[in-house]
Amino acid sequence: MRPALHDERELTTLRHLDEMLHRPDVRAAIDAVASRVLAQLEADALAPLAWESIPLGLYGDTLPRFIRSSWVFVLRGNSASGAERHPNSHQRVMSYRGVGDLQVFVDEEWRSHVLGDNPEAPLLSRWASIPSDTWHQAVVAGPHWVVVSFHTVPDHELIEERPDSIGSDTTHRRRYVGWRISDLPTEEQT
Repeated sequence: MRPALHDERELTTLRHLDEMLHRPDVRAAIDAVASRVLAQLEADALAPLAWESIPLGLYGDTLPRFIRSSWVFVLRGNSASGAERHPNSHQRVMSYRGVGDLQVFVDEEWRSHVLGDNPEAPLLSRWASIPSDTWHQAVVAGPHWVVVSFHTVPDHELIEERPDSIGSDTTHRRRYVGWRISDLPTEEQT
């Protein structure tokens, strides 16, 4: 991760989000969303992940004003999500249930950032902060991994960008709302 991401202002933001996610009412609501998203993932054996947007009202009026959407993602166990980036949003992500390696492409190499769900672990062992337009991917070596994500654009504006094919300089963009991961072209289609 880039050292500048962990300045005191960013750490304060992550601490605040972390506190919100430990409220019993918030956890109960996220658990319900995570169950639905897990069912979506289980229903599509080829999908590397599934997701659902969380209404911001769940968090009350304590969210920082620059947080414009929140999501639950479930990443398939024993798999990699593939490289992606969000050209229009800074992402903050917490390991909610399980363990995964959130790899970030920095200085021409993939850097591991293993995140776990132990609430007693240090903050940066549970959270990652990914600036806009930064390539990242999740590698999950064990069971499915549930993460909660916060973005700086509304849910209907969040763009995911993926390489069209391995080694390609071109990308494929989609908005998360209104599409599924299985809508992306396969290697045979590119």
